[in-house]
Amino acid sequence: MKNSSDSNNSWYLIDNIGEVSSPALLVYPDRIETNIKKMIEIAGDVDRLRPHVKTHKMSEIIKLQMKYGIYKFKCATISETEMVARCGASDILLAIQPVGPNIERFFNLKEEFKNIKISCIADNEEVIIQLSDMARKTGLETHVWLDINNGMNRTGVIPGEKAARLYKRIVDSPMLVAEGFHVYDGHIHEPDIILRQRICNDAFIPVMGLIEELKNDGISPIKIISGGTPTFPVHALRKGVECSPGTLILWDENSSSFSDMEFLHAAVLLSRVISKPGKDLLCIDLGHKAIASEMPQPRIKFLNIEKYAILSHNEEHMVIRTASADKYKPGDILYGIPWHICPTVDRYDTVFVIIDHKVTGQWNVEARKRKITI
Repeated sequence: MKNSSDSNNSWYLIDNIGEVSSPALLVYPDRIETNIKKMIEIAGDVDRLRPHVKTHKMSEIIKLQMKYGIYKFKCATISETEMVARCGASDILLAIQPVGPNIERFFNLKEEFKNIKISCIADNEEVIIQLSDMARKTGLETHVWLDINNGMNRTGVIPGEKAARLYKRIVDSPMLVAEGFHVYDGHIHEPDIILRQRICNDAFIPVMGLIEELKNDGISPIKIISGGTPTFPVHALRKGVECSPGTLILWDENSSSFSDMEFLHAAVLLSRVISKPGKDLLCIDLGHKAIASEMPQPRIKFLNIEKYAILSHNEEHMVIRTASADKYKPGDILYGIPWHICPTVDRYDTVFVIIDHKVTGQWNVEARKRKITI
């Protein structure tokens, strides 16, 4: 199945290009809204969605989702959580276990936004005790999700006796409310949907076993927040499960391998040729500081140049070899889709908003800050 983003080969072009300094990140609100509507269609109900904010970190995109009835969100940082709260969302999950001073910051958020349900995850008894102590100290009842490790081996507790004991500890802790399980399976990203579905379902079996064990002990209901973008179509088929995709809001070149999901590229990098240092060579202003660089090359798919190879990548420069180098001069524009959009957005203070091929304004990437006010 061909990705829908390829249906209009000139959708990304800008008429008033002189208003954009480079390097720059461009966003296309009409395509973002198309992705939001597609996300809702797959989930079947906005109540089943808790989109992840880490991909975009922008209040305008939160408000676009709220326009379509989405009111629950998932965040990776205190700053993201504060931004979403200021947008007026009613239910926000901090999907990273707060430790150290961030526990106090988490409760400062809850104090500041008492009318909003702000919860967090935990996978450690000591942290659960600290959360309970702070909840009693502040008088703020706190909802906690047990973070489950079902194969990613990054955070969480493996389903089993220890997980059951920790969940019961949340249930029994003063001023804490056990919400359910947070199950992120970001390790599952096979392009083939049949294989991805099988791996995802197999990894979910121990989670269901843990739920049954707790039910037999009289603990229910247990809610579940599961998956990211790659496993979103799989978890969307489960009853009573909240889904938390993030990347699909903007999409990226890595995600294009998931041919079962027809989302649109809604964010584009703009760079300019700054030098022609040798035969067949172009140097552009798209260094490490302008695009996510945690993966091997290619880190970008250029849209308006066909055959090329990326020779080197430094802080401010990217050098490309192409047989068509003679067609370009310093100042010419290259457009491209980043391989990984989430950390690419984090490179920019602002993005340019493109409507009908024109720059119409800028949006602040507000939550890239480590601290907004809290």
